[in-house]
Amino acid sequence: MFIEFGIKDFIDILLVAFLLYYTYKLMKASGSINIFTGVLVFIVIWVVVSQVLEMKLLGSILDKLVSVGVLAIIILFQEEIRRFLLTLGSHRHVNTLIRFFTGGKREQDLQHEDIMPIVMACLSMSKQKVGALIVIEHNVPLDDVVRTGDVIDANINQRLIENIFFKNSPLHDGAMVISKHRIEAAGCILPVSHNLDIPKELGLRHRSAMGISQVSDAHAVIVSEETGGISVAYKGQFHLRLSAEELESLLTKES
Repeated sequence: MFIEFGIKDFIDILLVAFLLYYTYKLMKASGSINIFTGVLVFIVIWVVVSQVLEMKLLGSILDKLVSVGVLAIIILFQEEIRRFLLTLGSHRHVNTLIRFFTGGKREQDLQHEDIMPIVMACLSMSKQKVGALIVIEHNVPLDDVVRTGDVIDANINQRLIENIFFKNSPLHDGAMVISKHRIEAAGCILPVSHNLDIPKELGLRHRSAMGISQVSDAHAVIVSEETGGISVAYKGQFHLRLSAEELESLLTKES
């Protein structure tokens, strides 16, 4: 007996593999990889018991657990599911299709003249060991984060950035949000990542930067108050101990 295997079956397997790989990356970035592994093990056991071994009693019990488990997974992974949908909806190609059908215009990315004041300000604060946290918005809106701070709505300016993060400034402890070629707000509160893989020597600024990078496609630039080191959190990954050239290269990279 031959099993028919066509191009549709190949595409089906490829899409499932891609979905599993993307889910694995998402879980690993958010620190939920052990839960994800546990769910996969349970599914394998369920398939073996109910489909391969055909154990009716145990299979029916597992069937009930699976039907309830779908709701439990949604509750457990609500942040990850939200991030997945945000990433999908804000993807560059999806936005291109939406603009094509609606006639909308493409928002311009940050230009070199926008990036350089940020780089120079970070370099200056690094030398003086002034702590800073700058979030650069891309496709995923950060309106909820902006509302937690004070609206600035100013041109991107090196001196202004340094003054906001000056140690005696009332806004220096929060995050600055840069959006649409403007300094949108300062003193903003970011979600803190609970990823256990973050090195212990990295403080709350780094955890906050990782947190916003896990729920959006923003670049989060950190200047360490202890070491003066410059780091960037982007899509759940840290880029540590950056030079000015490396920082500029990362910030100009397309999301």
